[in-house]
Amino acid sequence: MNQPLAKQAYGKIIEMILSGALTPGDALQEAKLGELLDMSRTPVREAIKRIEAEGLATQEGRFLKIRRLRAEEVEEIFFLRQVLETHCARQAAAAVLPELDELEVRIHHLQQNGPGEEDEQRRVDDAFHRTLALATGSGMMVSTIEDLRRRTCMFDHAQVPDRFLKSCEEHLEMIAALRAGDGERAGALMARHILHARDAILEKLERFPERSRQA
Repeated sequence: MNQPLAKQAYGKIIEMILSGALTPGDALQEAKLGELLDMSRTPVREAIKRIEAEGLATQEGRFLKIRRLRAEEVEEIFFLRQVLETHCARQAAAAVLPELDELEVRIHHLQQNGPGEEDEQRRVDDAFHRTLALATGSGMMVSTIEDLRRRTCMFDHAQVPDRFLKSCEEHLEMIAALRAGDGERAGALMARHILHARDAILEKLERFPERSRQA
């Protein structure tokens, strides 16, 4: 499977959903989307699987149909993330985390070179939050946070570009607090980081075309 093509297909389908070209209740059909995107069915199929895993589509009878991501759902996801990840950040401040050195280098690279064409921005973001969750020693904590993050990961730097550099800065601030062993500051910074991400997504949802927000 051609991974770059699957990523392109995913990005284009997400854009269609967020722009209102595809609306809640519309079926995600491989053949139709493949023709529309001028792609084979394989990358389109992979893109659809990812969209379903992220909660933007649900099976209804024979068809996989687009579902609306409601503001209330976003608020609930980020409420849970804030509670859990603030705890993780506080706990991580008491741990030895050699991964922070590599993460810091990668974040600086993103700041200087931008997100680029690959998924480096997403990989760094995932690695940062996973590192702090792992510091708790709880597999359930790690899996729960990853599931919550997956449900809004379609709102990446392409969808909320204003968050890209701000997020990098916030990650670096947290790394500094973690190195200093300041759990309270690390937790407070994480709480703020998650609220900023939530607010950016809610603002994006408010700008959706009206017909894309109808049930």
